[in-house]
Amino acid sequence: MKFEHLLTETDGFGRFQITVICIIFVARFTLPCHFLVHNFIAAVPAHRCDISGLDDGDVFENLTQDQRLKVSIPAEEDGTLSSCKMFAEPQLHLLHNSSSPADVSVVPCQNGWAYDTSTFTSTLATEWDLVCDKKSMSKATATIFFTGVMIGAMVFGSLSDRFGRKSMLMVSYVSGMIFGVASAFSTSFVMFAVMRFFTGFGITGISIISTVLSVEWVDIEHRKLVGVIDSLAWTFGNVMLAGIAYFVTDWRWLIVAITSPLVLAILSWRWLPESARWLIANGKVDKAHYYLRQCAKMNKKEGFAAKIKPETLSTVVFLDKGPKTYTYLDLVRTPKMRKLALLTGIIWYGIASTYYGISFNITGFGLNIYLTQFTYGLIELPAKLSVYYLLDRIGRRRTEMGALLLAGVCLGINIFVPKDMWLFRSIIAILGKGGSSASFTTVFLYTSELYPTVVRQNGLGYNSFMARLGVSIAPLIILLDDVWKPLPQVIMCTVAITSGLVASLLPETKDKRLPETIEDIEQTRYITRRLV
Repeated sequence: MKFEHLLTETDGFGRFQITVICIIFVARFTLPCHFLVHNFIAAVPAHRCDISGLDDGDVFENLTQDQRLKVSIPAEEDGTLSSCKMFAEPQLHLLHNSSSPADVSVVPCQNGWAYDTSTFTSTLATEWDLVCDKKSMSKATATIFFTGVMIGAMVFGSLSDRFGRKSMLMVSYVSGMIFGVASAFSTSFVMFAVMRFFTGFGITGISIISTVLSVEWVDIEHRKLVGVIDSLAWTFGNVMLAGIAYFVTDWRWLIVAITSPLVLAILSWRWLPESARWLIANGKVDKAHYYLRQCAKMNKKEGFAAKIKPETLSTVVFLDKGPKTYTYLDLVRTPKMRKLALLTGIIWYGIASTYYGISFNITGFGLNIYLTQFTYGLIELPAKLSVYYLLDRIGRRRTEMGALLLAGVCLGINIFVPKDMWLFRSIIAILGKGGSSASFTTVFLYTSELYPTVVRQNGLGYNSFMARLGVSIAPLIILLDDVWKPLPQVIMCTVAITSGLVASLLPETKDKRLPETIEDIEQTRYITRRLV
């Protein structure tokens, strides 16, 4: 007997499964908020040297504020005030002559900075003066956060395969909330950086564990629906982040606002079941029997609940002399698993690098930061609904490949579109964002179906690690525009197209039962000839 037969008997997508999805939805909402909040908390508002401390004696007497600024701060070529320099001495002659002698002494800001607070009440830059020669420190917070996510993906992937999905999900909830709130009340930049690292480490478990837990409780027919619903939680959070950030303009309270839903997730955790697949694969048939009976009763399949016995479940998955502990090494011990890990790792790296490379670029398209964030989030809705249609229409492999190629083509087009055509560039960028979002939606479900139950969480952990590696490198790729303006676009375009071509080498999983053991993967019917 296969596990899919048991799910069919209990109604593979009834009230039980819907309850699980709804509970998980609450926590998944926080993920995009934390992953993209750096666009807002690390924003650097317009700034100039603070000249309030210079108002001593009679030098500035009878001068307006504009006149004081003119004689104290040099102007850039475009006429705006310098952000990082000031005159060593007030240049009163500028009140009558707009040009300044070339030998006038200019020094870095001596009394701190004055910031434009019309958009943001406070950010990391305004809190610790992370501007001018320290501006890279503000940008580094995203890399620090995603480094934590990258390491957390490996740790939670391994631990949830060893100790179970449900218990490790609670660990992720609690650690994410504690470190998230702690980061909001940091008293120094170093403390904030450390707390953001551990926040990323903690919440990454929500991403990989909740997806697997959802997929392992539904039948073949509804796996694609669950995958899309999980992904729509991300879209919902992505869109809501724009609204939350618009109304909460202080960086500390913004972090508190996006972390607070985890309180509800912790309270509702008690109603989540453990994965029956994982329990059976690890020899815990009594607990699996308990949850399957709960599932059958909630789905109004009392007849099946009465006849299912623990001894029946022991035959669902073959176990070699009791439970075996699986590690990441099991992803590369056998030939076909090794090839599968290699291909999916390349694809996850490419998807994340493309998705976040586009997501972090939310300025320069003629829209304000909030509207761009909202538009980027909103385009994910039709993209993911189209995925729901395409997953069964053309299959997982072609959907993944097509979405990545679309993102790559859009990035390629914008390389040649002039900057002054901002509306057309915005449309192409939004289409590329939709393609990258569709590829992310597909890959979570696709990967969950490719890896066997005994190492599925390890597989998601490894691939999530590769994705976060891509995310960490994405900001560095964007900085290459100093070398050659189109270079970041060229690199991201190449990565997206390459990943799409690699996706064509994966096996199709449409209408296939989930593999339970590594032996299933090594059988020909679970892998295409291209991987043999």
